Amino acid sequence: MPVDTDVQNYVRTLTLRSPDHYRVGPFTVRHNPDWALKFANYAIPDQDAAPTPRDVEDLVTSMRAHDRLPRLEFLPAWAPAVEPALLAAGFTVENRAPVLACTPGTLLAPKPVDGLRIAEPATDAEFTTAAAVQHTGFGGQGGPGDGEIAWLRAATDGGGASALAVLDGQPAGSGCCSSPAGGISELTGLAVAGPFRRRGAGAALSAWLTRAAFDRGCHTVWLEPGDPGVERIYAGIGYRRVGEKLDISLEPGS
Repeated sequence: MPVDTDVQNYVRTLTLRSPDHYRVGPFTVRHNPDWALKFANYAIPDQDAAPTPRDVEDLVTSMRAHDRLPRLEFLPAWAPAVEPALLAAGFTVENRAPVLACTPGTLLAPKPVDGLRIAEPATDAEFTTAAAVQHTGFGGQGGPGDGEIAWLRAATDGGGASALAVLDGQPAGSGCCSSPAGGISELTGLAVAGPFRRRGAGAALSAWLTRAAFDRGCHTVWLEPGDPGVERIYAGIGYRRVGEKLDISLEPGS
């Protein structure tokens, strides 16, 4: 099976495992009741789905009834007929991003960073600190929400991995490899605090999490880089392109 199909199967499997998911026609919706962030709430089409206008309308109605933006994240090659159906209904493409993957045989060691310590959070305070780094790293104000803290815990408790990096005695970065399914995990939520960027902490943290996932039985770790500069960092530790992911949504009033 192609790696991009494996990745989409993985995402759909995790969505079906989530306790608050629901089905609407040929779509499965990942709903997070404790975290309204749009990236934590989205629909995935069934493989080779060919939704009718009524199917799309039902999905929009249902997601709005749950007080969430009608939104999908998926690999277009998984269900080629879905994007045209969504565009016809007024959806707008948010982003097209490469999907990268790494295996134990391609993982490369990053350059060492003097004084950098990386470990898995264990206490409530450590998980809160790790979530705070993510929260501010992605532009959030104030402290992290319960959903952000629970997300990191779920990665560790579910057989994945989470990490907190400390540099110069200060929290410098955090991220996680989510719970595995079929030997696949996603490296996600990786954030480096502003004062510690461009010092190699991101590459070191990414490699540490990827290795942790392999040590816990995964054969593939995948991710979606935020921009070409970030993609180069991941390429430097052995990640390679395997496909493309589409983020598409229907804004209020559309």
